[in-house]
Amino acid sequence: QVQLVESGGGLVQAGGSLRLSCAASGSAFSLKTMGWYRQAPGNQRELVAGITSGGNTYYADSVKGRFTISRNNAKNTVYLQMNSLKPEDTAVYYCNAVSNSGYLPWGQGTQVTVSS
Repeated sequence: QVQLVESGGGLVQAGGSLRLSCAASGSAFSLKTMGWYRQAPGNQRELVAGITSGGNTYYADSVKGRFTISRNNAKNTVYLQMNSLKPEDTAVYYCNAVSNSGYLPWGQGTQVTVSS
């Protein structure tokens, strides 16, 4: 069974940058469309970026032009480069599959806090 481990979060000032990583164990990772989700207190979890097995990407309007998703299938890892961070980007960030057949088991997430 696939396990997802997110890392790279932290406290940063507005305008700063962070790079998140998601390491996946298990097989078939390279075949999956993967995404980064985030959940702020009181809000539903939302998809902010996705990347197909072939490298096509999707971004939510709120992060377009500031975030970049990438993957290294040889390392079973997905990344999220976050630039020009805003206080409203504060949330717990998770990676998971983007699929109609359901999610993989959720990891613990990584906290991103952006101070103004």
